[in-house]
Amino acid sequence: MIGLGQLREQREAAAVQRRREQEFLRRSRIFNARLRTIGIDKDALDVQVKERKIQEAIEKARHEKFANDMKRNDRLMCLLEEQQKREIKDQNKALKEFQKNQTPETRREFDLNDPQALKKDRPARVSDTDPRCTISGMQKFAGEDLNYEQRMKFQKEQLREWSLQQQKDWKNALADQKLADDLYDKYRVEIDRKILELQRQEEESRRAVCTATKDFNRIQAAELAHKKELDKSQTLRDNMDEITFLLRGDFLSENPAQALSPLGDRVLVDRWKGMSPEQLMAIRHYQKEQVQENLRMKEQERRRDAEWDRQRVQAARAQILLEREQQRQHRERRRDLDFMNAELSQEQRAKNIYLKEEAYSNVPTAQYYAQFNTTTR
Repeated sequence: MIGLGQLREQREAAAVQRRREQEFLRRSRIFNARLRTIGIDKDALDVQVKERKIQEAIEKARHEKFANDMKRNDRLMCLLEEQQKREIKDQNKALKEFQKNQTPETRREFDLNDPQALKKDRPARVSDTDPRCTISGMQKFAGEDLNYEQRMKFQKEQLREWSLQQQKDWKNALADQKLADDLYDKYRVEIDRKILELQRQEEESRRAVCTATKDFNRIQAAELAHKKELDKSQTLRDNMDEITFLLRGDFLSENPAQALSPLGDRVLVDRWKGMSPEQLMAIRHYQKEQVQENLRMKEQERRRDAEWDRQRVQAARAQILLEREQQRQHRERRRDLDFMNAELSQEQRAKNIYLKEEAYSNVPTAQYYAQFNTTTR
């Protein structure tokens, strides 16, 4: 099924193509001197009216077809939704019926969910041969199984009951499945019948549209043939009048006054025969003024560039002087720092020498520091 967006794009493309074809036909009529007429083109208008009617009939038939398709699809969707709802309802009903018929005692996990389990349970110890006794109780050892026959009998009975319950559940499931299949087959037959009915209606509507289109085309063809016969003589007379008008008119005589518009000082481009000497002189004068203006603008631009170059040179010189001053200050600070480092180095060497000499003498350390401080002062 075609989407609405794609359908809209197809319509727009068809409309654009139709307008292009009409514009091409109109240009071929206008720019052909032998077929151009004075006033309204009656043939072109009649052809456009006929094409519009045909296009409207085609669009109407297409819209009806799309509407029928949408109705048919809506009916099918409704039928499928109803069928799905019935199936879900039947499944839920079968599940509820199964759960209703099933008793708790027949379930395999009933021993885990038995409310009477504590009442039915035996005491922790019945006898010394109780199989529930643990190994640490020293009541039962490996190889001893006194309740083997009773346990095997009970297990066989339990397996038989489980098997019977499974067979019953399987039969119920098969019956439910068969009922669901029968209902589904009935629904499918009903849906197929409705689809065939919709297809038959669609074929009838399509045949009716085709018949109406053929009748309309036949009537239009007859009217067009009759119209051509009536307009043939009128076309011949119009052509003769047009030839006479063109031979005597301003177009072939090249009258300069025909280029003037009656609405003002406009110029009709399709009738213009060239400019007058006054207009040419005015254009040349305006071109000279433009040349002088361009020269003046270039001179201003040159002066502005020279001024900018002068300012850049001055800024560069100032920057160089500033960098030289900074370098000089840096050298002075570096020289002062080197001088200070040299003095500190000499004091450190003198202190080291004094310490070495004190190591070999008996002068106390306090006296040494006093002499050193007096000497430094």
